[in-house]
Amino acid sequence: MFRPSHESLLIQNAEIDRLDLPRIQDETELEALKADGSLLPIVANESLKIEPSLDPSRRFCRPWTLDFVNDLSQAYYNRFHEKIQVNSAVRTVKVQRKLRRHNRNAAPAEGDTASSHLAGVTVDLQRRGMTKDQIRWMEHYLFYMKALGLVEPEEERRHWCFHIMVSGHYNEWRETQTIVPLEHPENEAPATELAAGGSK
Repeated sequence: MFRPSHESLLIQNAEIDRLDLPRIQDETELEALKADGSLLPIVANESLKIEPSLDPSRRFCRPWTLDFVNDLSQAYYNRFHEKIQVNSAVRTVKVQRKLRRHNRNAAPAEGDTASSHLAGVTVDLQRRGMTKDQIRWMEHYLFYMKALGLVEPEEERRHWCFHIMVSGHYNEWRETQTIVPLEHPENEAPATELAAGGSK
């Protein structure tokens, strides 16, 4: 449903520019952003797990991205009683350049189509192993969020994951909600459920 495209990369980078976020160059910059709270740790919980091979130093993202991941994983767990897995989160330019050497399909480390992982606004959630119903649920959830301008998702078939850039507007929207989307069956309005952790 969400094919990777040049246009999608431009949208992701336009949001990063709107928020005036840096593309994190190296470990020194990464650690500074962690220290001042600009990046928060992604922590496994009852509805969320983390790919064991993901470097602990890169299990971080922006606060609104973390809220999105926790809301989504809780809704998914409520529906399927299974955990969502985070495969990737923040990266540095140095790491992205190394990745590009091994994977030519990876986004660039610089320019208007640079990887949005470099700003800490993006996570990759594992798609491999999901049933057709689970994939459909995820696509409907993301379709609803994208329609509101809150995420820019891509489905990466090579690595079988959902690449999701979360807009800085997510927290603004979340503050106005008492509910978050739970299901969005075909041809129906999305059902809703109380967000884990809350809404105002």
